[in-house]
Amino acid sequence: MWHGGDVTSPARRARLEDVAAEVVEPVRRFLARRTDPATAEDVLAEVLLVCWRRLGEVPDAPLPWAYGVARHCLANAERGARRQQRVAARVATVDPPATRVAGPGDDEPPAVEVVSEALATLPAKDAELLRLWAWEQLTPAEIALVLDLTPNAASIRLHRAREKLREALRKNGLRAGHEGTTGRRKP
Repeated sequence: MWHGGDVTSPARRARLEDVAAEVVEPVRRFLARRTDPATAEDVLAEVLLVCWRRLGEVPDAPLPWAYGVARHCLANAERGARRQQRVAARVATVDPPATRVAGPGDDEPPAVEVVSEALATLPAKDAELLRLWAWEQLTPAEIALVLDLTPNAASIRLHRAREKLREALRKNGLRAGHEGTTGRRKP
């Protein structure tokens, strides 16, 4: 772990630039999969601010740590958005909007829609665990760091979440992963 106790400002800046170079794009993709583009950019900026403020706590492998920070920052942003929605709902009762505006995901392909629906049926913790594994391509040990679990607990929960997703996909008529294949190449 890097300890930035009495470092000069240029050294601190260089460390932040190294951390940012490693985490910005993966965290941007992490957030893009979980929220709208504007919120993703705002939360990414917040993550970088936390990195700067807590630079002495950033481990040598900063990505899983940054994912954990991003999860917390996104949760804060979502709480703020819910508060704004409650206010907007109160205002809408006085002056309702004239038309509905298309939202993100309105034109997603059917398979993506089915997987999204299957993920939505899972408990939030299982869905997040699967997203970290599939979308962010983290190992169970890295997932454990992000979710503040032991590696063994993360591995067990991942296995169970994958089984739940497989069952949800079966219910929706979509096979998961390699199901239905024979394992042999076609001639």
